[in-house]
Amino acid sequence: MIYLKLLRPKDWAKNLFLYVPLFFSGDIFDTSKIINVFIGFIAFCFIASSIYIINDYGDREDDRKHPEKRNRPLASGKASPAVALIICGILIIAGFAIAYFTNNRFFILLSIYFVLNLAYSFGLKNIPILDIFIIAIGFSLRIRSGGALAHVDVTIWMNIMVFLLALFMAIGKRRDDVLIKLSSGVDMRKVVKGYTIDFLNTMLALVSAVMIVSYFMFTVSEGVIKRHHTERLYITALFVMAGIMRYLQIIYVHADSGSPTRILYKDRFIQISILLWMISFYFLIYAKKIPFFN
Repeated sequence: MIYLKLLRPKDWAKNLFLYVPLFFSGDIFDTSKIINVFIGFIAFCFIASSIYIINDYGDREDDRKHPEKRNRPLASGKASPAVALIICGILIIAGFAIAYFTNNRFFILLSIYFVLNLAYSFGLKNIPILDIFIIAIGFSLRIRSGGALAHVDVTIWMNIMVFLLALFMAIGKRRDDVLIKLSSGVDMRKVVKGYTIDFLNTMLALVSAVMIVSYFMFTVSEGVIKRHHTERLYITALFVMAGIMRYLQIIYVHADSGSPTRILYKDRFIQISILLWMISFYFLIYAKKIPFFN
């Protein structure tokens, strides 16, 4: 069980972004595409987990100073570093083997993701601003991978929105690192020295505003209206705004910006907002037989 925890299966939810292009394309019920993306999802999870292991291996000393990360398998000493590296090697081989036999473009995108995150683990994570941009680029690579697997074009607006969303959450996480530093007096990450609460608060306000405007522009863009044959996609912005405002409330009011994945798993308000967003999109894109949505 401890070695399963080493893979961080809870963070595999991030790889569900591979399904975003398929969902927006209107082909989410195409069985062959669903299976193809699922195979890619497995490969992406393997490679992402290998990166987690590499990152945890390199950060195990620093993680012991963190109130939550000190419980990670390598930082706590419950997992053997040698065994962890063997598992990492197996995951890399398996992940790339699956990708190679699935889709050539997906294999290239997954390789870029791996190399970029390897560079992140070995030093780029210590460069302020660049660190959060690399995290955001990782999500852009996810949706491009999903598009390649489903043979769906990823629009510029979709790429922009996903990038901004990932950037927004990464900034929130860095804010949490700064708060921990202020309360404990210990730098949990070297990169924290390049951030302050005021700077991060300003970036959160900036990115959240740009993200909401971008989403509205996406819903009313001519190409999207023609593709989905509806001018009512702007309705879904209500739930996007609600989710963003709730996240801001969590990090500002409750001072609990931590892991975005953890917040997603535990916060009912955000979960309901996402569910209602998906339901509204379903009716607007897929249930065209309902008179109101025609």
